[in-house]
Amino acid sequence: MDRYLLPKRQAIGVFFVFAFGYFLSCLLRAITATLSPILTSEFNLFAADLGLLAGGYFLGFACMQIPLGYLLDKFGPKKIVSSFLLIALIGTTSFALAQSFSGLLISRILIGVGVSACLMAPLTGYRIWFAENQQQRANSWMLMIASLGFLSSTLPIQLLLPSFGWRWIFGGIAILILISIFLMLAFIPKWDHQKEDELKENSSKSGSLSDVWKDRFFISVIPMGLFNYGGLMAIQTLWAGPWMIRVAGYTPLESATGLFWINITMLISFFLWGYFLPRITNSGFSALKILKLGLPISFLVMLSIIILGPKAGAFYITLFILSSIFLSLTQPAVGLSFPSYLAGKALTSFNLLIFLGTFIMQWFMGFVIDLVKHFGYSEILGFKSAFTAFLILSLVSYIFFLIINKKS
Repeated sequence: MDRYLLPKRQAIGVFFVFAFGYFLSCLLRAITATLSPILTSEFNLFAADLGLLAGGYFLGFACMQIPLGYLLDKFGPKKIVSSFLLIALIGTTSFALAQSFSGLLISRILIGVGVSACLMAPLTGYRIWFAENQQQRANSWMLMIASLGFLSSTLPIQLLLPSFGWRWIFGGIAILILISIFLMLAFIPKWDHQKEDELKENSSKSGSLSDVWKDRFFISVIPMGLFNYGGLMAIQTLWAGPWMIRVAGYTPLESATGLFWINITMLISFFLWGYFLPRITNSGFSALKILKLGLPISFLVMLSIIILGPKAGAFYITLFILSSIFLSLTQPAVGLSFPSYLAGKALTSFNLLIFLGTFIMQWFMGFVIDLVKHFGYSEILGFKSAFTAFLILSLVSYIFFLIINKKS
């Protein structure tokens, strides 16, 4: 396999090209939270409409998770990510030109499909082109790039809105996607070889998706992927902004600033988490034990947000997202619970759950808000009810996880 490793300078260039595409993917993922006030006003959206619109990205993304692994193995990162980004380019352009909610929703789904390869393609390439120590560093830095994309979707976008408007902003993002496609075609190596070592292993041990979905541990994390993880991402990428505006009384600029500092805090926290976690696990605490003991903290913080209502602003939302950092242990736990020939299928299956869950929870929380308002109650109560429903689903999922893994 060493014959496929890239020289250091070329490897750095490949990383930055991939990182640019993933940055755009994360920017587009979270931008709805910042644009929610203006889109709601311009298109007369209900809360459920807004949730469905934001969730369209995750629906498109989720639909591609299972076939993506096969396509990447067969055709390689270069062809797949550049082809998919063409779909994202079409979706972003059509979003900028959309004149109706249905046009926005279809465009948003296309964007989700188009950027669905922006992380899996690099991870596939890194396995072949980078040495093992370079892979670990590159994977960590890709998480940092994600945080930068989320950051850019907040205050920077809000500051650009008065001068350019959201349509021209999406037009600018479309141009950046086009540049990313050209960079992918120019600098990503061709996938013109067969990995003999992997073929030998996979010829006798290929496994199937059914082996993953029938596994006892995987079954235990299905509800957590859908509701705990999906709800967390629904709040982070959408409902945090409307909560700050409609419940806590923030202006759109104050909300965007709050989202900016939430993501700054996340960036620092992920860095510290990655630094200290190996030391904690080396001291005798397994990742599973840390997850079991740590996750209830997020439930207490969410309960505080619900009780405080208008008094729970950006600080409490930040605290909730930080206390949910224990959920990040589920993905490596899933990968490590399977043999190497099934690990890829297990991880893509869990990613499917997370993004499908985000789509479901973004819409569901909006539906609850609208339902409460329909019966004549206040919008604040609607938001508190939606967050309560999320908390109940999360608690039930966590208890299910504990019951299945009570001996672990």
